[in-house]
Amino acid sequence: MQAQDVAELVRKELPDCEIQVQNDGNHYLVVAIGERFEGMSPVKKQQLIYGALRPQLDDGTIHALTIRAFTPAQWAARQQ
Repeated sequence: MQAQDVAELVRKELPDCEIQVQNDGNHYLVVAIGERFEGMSPVKKQQLIYGALRPQLDDGTIHALTIRAFTPAQWAARQQ
C-alpha cells in the first residue's frame, strides 16, 4: 500500500484536515492537521485516525502506524 493510498483513506474520514503520510515498507507515519483536534486528548486524536485505517491494520496491510495530530496553531508553532 502506497503512502498516497493511506492518505486518501484518512482524508475520507477527516475531510476537513490536511493529511501527510510517509512510509517505510509497511510502517506509516500519518500527520494530520485540523481545527477538529482543538481540545482533544492525544488518545481521541489517535482513535479518529486508527478508525479510518482499521481494516488495513486488522489484515496486516499496515503493520505499524505512528500518528501525529495537530491543530493548525500547534503545527505552525512546531514549524518555527
